[in-house]
Amino acid sequence: MNIASTLGGALKRMPRAAVITIGLFVFAGVFAPFLAPHDPNAQDLLIAGEGPSMAHWLGVDHLGRDTLSRLIMAARTSLVGVCLVLALAHSIGIAIGTIAGYRRGWTDEILMRIVDVGLAIPSLIVSLAVIGIFGASYWNMILALALAWWPGSARISRAVAVNVMNRPHMEALRVLGASPLRIYFVHLLPTTLGAVLVYATADAGAVALAIATLSFLGLGIQPPTPEWGQMLVDALPYLEVDPRQVMLPGIALTLAVIGFNILGEAVALNRVPKPLGSALLASRRRVTALWTKETVL
Repeated sequence: MNIASTLGGALKRMPRAAVITIGLFVFAGVFAPFLAPHDPNAQDLLIAGEGPSMAHWLGVDHLGRDTLSRLIMAARTSLVGVCLVLALAHSIGIAIGTIAGYRRGWTDEILMRIVDVGLAIPSLIVSLAVIGIFGASYWNMILALALAWWPGSARISRAVAVNVMNRPHMEALRVLGASPLRIYFVHLLPTTLGAVLVYATADAGAVALAIATLSFLGLGIQPPTPEWGQMLVDALPYLEVDPRQVMLPGIALTLAVIGFNILGEAVALNRVPKPLGSALLASRRRVTALWTKETVL
Protein backbone atom coordinates (compact mmCIF):
# COMPACT_ATOMS: atom_id res chain seq x y z
CA MET A 1 0.00 0.00 0.00
CA ASN A 2 2.82 2.39 0.85
CA ILE A 3 4.63 1.59 -2.40
CA ALA A 4 1.45 2.12 -4.41
CA SER A 5 0.72 5.42 -2.71
CA THR A 6 4.31 6.55 -3.24
CA LEU A 7 4.19 5.70 -6.94
CA GLY A 8 0.80 7.36 -7.25
CA GLY A 9 2.07 10.52 -5.61
CA ALA A 10 5.15 10.55 -7.84
CA LEU A 11 3.03 10.20 -10.98
CA LYS A 12 0.76 13.04 -9.87
CA ARG A 13 3.78 15.32 -9.65
CA MET A 14 4.91 14.39 -13.18
CA PRO A 15 3.83 16.51 -16.17
CA ARG A 16 0.71 14.82 -17.51
CA ALA A 17 1.48 15.51 -21.18
CA ALA A 18 4.97 14.00 -20.86
CA VAL A 19 3.68 10.92 -19.03
CA ILE A 20 1.00 10.34 -21.68
CA THR A 21 3.48 10.84 -24.54
CA ILE A 22 6.08 8.46 -23.10
CA GLY A 23 3.36 6.00 -22.10
CA LEU A 24 2.09 5.87 -25.70
CA PHE A 25 5.65 5.51 -26.99
CA VAL A 26 6.39 2.60 -24.65
CA PHE A 27 3.00 1.00 -25.31
CA ALA A 28 3.51 1.21 -29.07
CA GLY A 29 7.04 -0.15 -28.75
CA VAL A 30 6.06 -3.12 -26.60
CA PHE A 31 2.91 -4.13 -28.51
CA ALA A 32 4.01 -3.00 -31.99
CA PRO A 33 3.54 -6.40 -33.71
CA PHE A 34 -0.09 -6.46 -32.51
CA LEU A 35 -0.84 -2.78 -33.18
CA ALA A 36 0.56 -2.52 -36.71
CA PRO A 37 -2.35 -2.99 -39.15
CA HIS A 38 -0.09 -4.12 -42.03
CA ASP A 39 3.29 -5.64 -42.64
CA PRO A 40 5.63 -2.62 -42.37
CA ASN A 41 7.90 -3.95 -45.12
CA ALA A 42 5.21 -5.09 -47.56
CA GLN A 43 5.43 -3.08 -50.81
CA ASP A 44 2.69 -2.26 -53.29
CA LEU A 45 4.02 0.01 -56.03
CA LEU A 46 0.55 0.39 -57.53
CA ILE A 47 -0.51 2.62 -54.61
CA ALA A 48 2.89 4.25 -53.94
CA GLY A 49 2.60 7.77 -52.55
CA GLU A 50 -1.16 7.66 -51.95
CA GLY A 51 -2.57 9.70 -49.07
CA PRO A 52 -4.70 8.60 -46.11
CA SER A 53 -7.54 6.19 -46.81
CA MET A 54 -9.69 3.67 -44.99
CA ALA A 55 -7.17 0.92 -45.73
CA HIS A 56 -4.13 3.04 -44.84
CA TRP A 57 -4.99 5.66 -42.22
CA LEU A 58 -1.78 7.67 -42.67
CA GLY A 59 -1.24 6.79 -46.31
CA VAL A 60 1.68 4.91 -47.83
CA ASP A 61 5.24 5.89 -48.69
CA HIS A 62 7.03 6.02 -52.05
CA LEU A 63 7.32 2.21 -52.11
CA GLY A 64 3.70 1.56 -51.16
CA ARG A 65 4.46 0.60 -47.55
CA ASP A 66 1.90 1.47 -44.87
CA THR A 67 3.10 4.57 -43.02
CA LEU A 68 1.23 3.92 -39.77
CA SER A 69 2.64 0.39 -39.49
CA ARG A 70 6.17 1.67 -40.10
CA LEU A 71 5.77 4.43 -37.50
CA ILE A 72 4.59 1.92 -34.89
CA MET A 73 7.37 -0.56 -35.65
CA ALA A 74 9.89 2.30 -35.64
CA ALA A 75 8.79 3.08 -32.07
CA ARG A 76 9.69 -0.50 -31.15
CA THR A 77 13.06 -0.19 -32.88
CA SER A 78 13.86 3.03 -31.03
CA LEU A 79 12.61 1.71 -27.68
CA VAL A 80 14.76 -1.42 -27.88
CA GLY A 81 17.77 0.61 -28.97
CA VAL A 82 17.35 3.16 -26.17
CA CYS A 83 16.98 0.42 -23.54
CA LEU A 84 20.06 -1.45 -24.77
CA VAL A 85 22.23 1.67 -24.94
CA LEU A 86 21.19 2.91 -21.50
CA ALA A 87 21.59 -0.53 -19.91
CA LEU A 88 25.08 -1.01 -21.33
CA ALA A 89 26.25 2.57 -20.75
CA HIS A 90 24.94 2.78 -17.19
CA SER A 91 26.37 -0.64 -16.34
CA ILE A 92 29.84 0.50 -17.39
CA GLY A 93 29.47 3.94 -15.85
CA ILE A 94 28.10 2.75 -12.51
CA ALA A 95 30.80 0.08 -12.20
CA ILE A 96 33.64 2.54 -12.87
CA GLY A 97 32.10 5.34 -10.81
CA THR A 98 31.42 3.24 -7.74
CA ILE A 99 34.89 1.65 -7.83
CA ALA A 100 36.44 5.12 -8.05
CA GLY A 101 34.29 6.44 -5.19
CA TYR A 102 34.96 3.38 -3.04
CA ARG A 103 38.71 3.03 -3.57
CA ARG A 104 39.60 6.73 -3.83
CA GLY A 105 43.32 7.57 -3.99
CA TRP A 106 45.25 6.82 -7.17
CA THR A 107 42.48 4.51 -8.45
CA ASP A 108 40.03 7.40 -8.30
CA GLU A 109 42.48 9.75 -10.03
CA ILE A 110 43.20 7.39 -12.93
CA LEU A 111 39.58 6.43 -13.53
CA MET A 112 38.31 10.01 -13.32
CA ARG A 113 40.95 11.28 -15.75
CA ILE A 114 39.76 8.65 -18.22
CA VAL A 115 36.19 9.83 -17.61
CA ASP A 116 37.25 13.46 -18.17
CA VAL A 117 38.72 12.51 -21.54
CA GLY A 118 35.47 10.78 -22.46
CA LEU A 119 33.41 13.79 -21.40
CA ALA A 120 35.64 16.17 -23.37
CA ILE A 121 34.91 14.41 -26.67
CA PRO A 122 31.39 14.98 -28.13
CA SER A 123 29.29 11.83 -28.04
CA LEU A 124 28.51 12.00 -31.77
CA ILE A 125 32.23 12.11 -32.60
CA VAL A 126 32.85 9.02 -30.46
CA SER A 127 29.95 7.21 -32.12
CA LEU A 128 31.15 8.07 -35.62
CA ALA A 129 34.67 6.94 -34.76
CA VAL A 130 33.52 3.57 -33.42
CA ILE A 131 31.22 2.96 -36.38
CA GLY A 132 34.01 4.01 -38.75
CA ILE A 133 36.27 1.35 -37.23
CA PHE A 134 33.79 -1.54 -36.92
CA GLY A 135 31.38 -0.69 -39.74
CA ALA A 136 27.72 0.34 -39.92
CA SER A 137 25.30 -2.12 -38.33
CA TYR A 138 22.69 -2.24 -35.59
CA TRP A 139 24.90 -3.76 -32.91
CA ASN A 140 27.86 -1.55 -33.78
CA MET A 141 25.57 1.44 -33.36
CA ILE A 142 24.50 0.20 -29.89
CA LEU A 143 28.15 -0.30 -28.90
CA ALA A 144 29.13 3.11 -30.26
CA LEU A 145 26.42 4.97 -28.38
CA ALA A 146 27.11 3.04 -25.16
CA LEU A 147 30.80 3.97 -25.35
CA ALA A 148 29.80 7.59 -25.93
CA TRP A 149 27.34 7.71 -23.01
CA TRP A 150 29.09 5.91 -20.15
CA PRO A 151 31.39 8.78 -18.96
CA GLY A 152 28.46 10.91 -17.79
CA SER A 153 27.02 8.01 -15.82
CA ALA A 154 30.45 7.30 -14.30
CA ARG A 155 30.85 10.90 -13.12
CA ILE A 156 27.44 10.92 -11.43
CA SER A 157 28.04 7.48 -9.91
CA ARG A 158 31.36 8.57 -8.44
CA ALA A 159 29.79 11.64 -6.81
CA VAL A 160 26.99 9.55 -5.28
CA ALA A 161 29.43 6.85 -4.14
CA VAL A 162 31.69 9.38 -2.39
CA ASN A 163 28.68 10.84 -0.59
CA VAL A 164 27.54 7.39 0.53
CA MET A 165 31.00 6.37 1.72
CA ASN A 166 31.23 9.50 3.89
CA ARG A 167 28.08 8.64 5.82
CA PRO A 168 28.48 7.52 9.47
CA HIS A 169 26.92 4.10 8.98
CA MET A 170 29.56 3.17 6.38
CA GLU A 171 32.31 3.89 8.90
CA ALA A 172 30.39 1.85 11.45
CA LEU A 173 30.34 -1.09 9.05
CA ARG A 174 34.11 -0.94 8.72
CA VAL A 175 34.53 -0.81 12.51
CA LEU A 176 32.23 -3.80 12.92
CA GLY A 177 34.44 -5.76 10.52
CA ALA A 178 32.24 -5.92 7.42
CA SER A 179 34.18 -7.19 4.42
CA PRO A 180 34.93 -4.82 1.50
CA LEU A 181 32.83 -6.96 -0.83
CA ARG A 182 29.84 -6.77 1.53
CA ILE A 183 30.18 -3.01 1.87
CA TYR A 184 30.42 -2.55 -1.90
CA PHE A 185 27.73 -4.96 -3.14
CA VAL A 186 25.23 -4.77 -0.27
CA HIS A 187 25.44 -1.15 0.88
CA LEU A 188 27.20 1.02 -1.71
CA LEU A 189 26.14 -0.35 -5.11
CA PRO A 190 22.35 -0.55 -4.51
CA THR A 191 22.24 2.99 -3.12
CA THR A 192 24.27 4.38 -6.00
CA LEU A 193 22.26 2.42 -8.55
CA GLY A 194 18.96 3.84 -7.35
CA ALA A 195 20.25 7.42 -7.40
CA VAL A 196 21.87 7.21 -10.85
CA LEU A 197 19.02 5.46 -12.66
CA VAL A 198 16.82 8.48 -11.97
CA TYR A 199 18.79 10.33 -14.63
CA ALA A 200 18.23 7.61 -17.23
CA THR A 201 14.89 9.20 -18.18
CA ALA A 202 16.70 12.39 -19.13
CA ASP A 203 19.27 10.44 -21.18
CA ALA A 204 16.59 8.46 -23.02
CA GLY A 205 15.53 11.39 -25.19
CA ALA A 206 19.10 12.19 -26.22
CA VAL A 207 19.79 8.52 -27.01
CA ALA A 208 16.63 8.26 -29.15
CA LEU A 209 17.73 11.36 -31.05
CA ALA A 210 21.26 9.95 -31.48
CA ILE A 211 19.85 6.69 -32.89
CA ALA A 212 17.75 8.64 -35.37
CA THR A 213 20.74 10.82 -36.28
CA LEU A 214 23.02 7.87 -37.02
CA SER A 215 20.27 6.16 -39.02
CA PHE A 216 19.68 9.39 -40.94
CA LEU A 217 23.38 9.44 -41.83
CA GLY A 218 23.22 5.82 -42.95
CA LEU A 219 25.43 4.63 -40.08
CA GLY A 220 22.81 3.15 -37.79
CA ILE A 221 19.81 0.96 -38.44
CA GLN A 222 19.81 -0.21 -42.04
CA PRO A 223 16.76 -0.53 -44.32
CA PRO A 224 14.27 -2.08 -44.59
CA THR A 225 14.00 -2.05 -40.76
CA PRO A 226 11.56 0.75 -39.83
CA GLU A 227 13.23 3.56 -37.87
CA TRP A 228 12.26 7.22 -37.66
CA GLY A 229 15.62 8.58 -38.81
CA GLN A 230 15.73 6.08 -41.67
CA MET A 231 12.18 7.03 -42.67
CA LEU A 232 13.21 10.68 -42.77
CA VAL A 233 16.17 10.15 -45.07
CA ASP A 234 14.12 7.86 -47.36
CA ALA A 235 11.39 10.50 -47.68
CA LEU A 236 13.65 13.53 -48.26
CA PRO A 237 13.62 13.23 -52.09
CA TYR A 238 9.81 13.47 -51.94
CA LEU A 239 9.66 16.45 -49.56
CA GLU A 240 8.11 18.87 -52.07
CA VAL A 241 5.80 16.31 -53.65
CA ASP A 242 4.58 14.62 -50.46
CA PRO A 243 5.74 16.39 -47.26
CA ARG A 244 3.57 14.01 -45.22
CA GLN A 245 6.25 11.31 -45.53
CA VAL A 246 8.80 13.59 -43.85
CA MET A 247 6.52 15.28 -41.32
CA LEU A 248 5.05 12.16 -39.71
CA PRO A 249 8.32 10.48 -38.57
CA GLY A 250 9.71 13.91 -37.67
CA ILE A 251 6.72 14.65 -35.44
CA ALA A 252 6.92 11.22 -33.80
CA LEU A 253 10.63 11.64 -33.03
CA THR A 254 10.14 15.20 -31.76
CA LEU A 255 7.33 14.20 -29.39
CA ALA A 256 9.34 11.28 -27.99
CA VAL A 257 12.46 13.39 -27.38
CA ILE A 258 10.54 16.30 -25.82
CA GLY A 259 8.52 13.91 -23.66
CA PHE A 260 11.64 12.20 -22.29
CA ASN A 261 13.36 15.54 -21.66
CA ILE A 262 10.39 17.00 -19.77
CA LEU A 263 9.91 13.80 -17.78
CA GLY A 264 13.60 13.60 -16.90
CA GLU A 265 13.65 17.23 -15.78
CA ALA A 266 10.56 16.68 -13.63
CA VAL A 267 12.09 13.58 -12.02
CA ALA A 268 15.29 15.47 -11.23
CA LEU A 269 13.40 18.44 -9.77
CA ASN A 270 11.27 16.16 -7.60
CA ARG A 271 14.46 14.93 -5.92
CA VAL A 272 15.41 18.47 -4.87
CA PRO A 273 14.16 19.26 -1.34
CA LYS A 274 11.46 21.93 -1.44
CA PRO A 275 11.24 24.71 1.19
CA LEU A 276 8.63 24.21 3.87
CA GLY A 277 5.43 26.18 3.55
CA SER A 278 4.57 28.80 6.16
CA ALA A 279 1.74 26.72 7.65
CA LEU A 280 3.85 23.56 7.96
CA LEU A 281 6.78 25.53 9.32
CA ALA A 282 4.60 27.19 11.98
CA SER A 283 3.15 23.79 12.95
CA ARG A 284 6.61 22.30 13.41
CA ARG A 285 7.69 25.28 15.48
CA ARG A 286 4.71 24.78 17.80
CA VAL A 287 5.52 21.10 18.19
CA THR A 288 9.17 21.91 18.93
CA ALA A 289 8.15 24.54 21.48
CA LEU A 290 5.81 22.11 23.28
CA TRP A 291 8.49 19.40 23.28
CA THR A 292 11.07 21.84 24.71
CA LYS A 293 8.62 22.98 27.40
CA GLU A 294 7.84 19.39 28.48
CA THR A 295 11.55 18.57 28.55
CA VAL A 296 12.31 21.51 30.82
CA LEU A 297 9.49 20.64 33.18
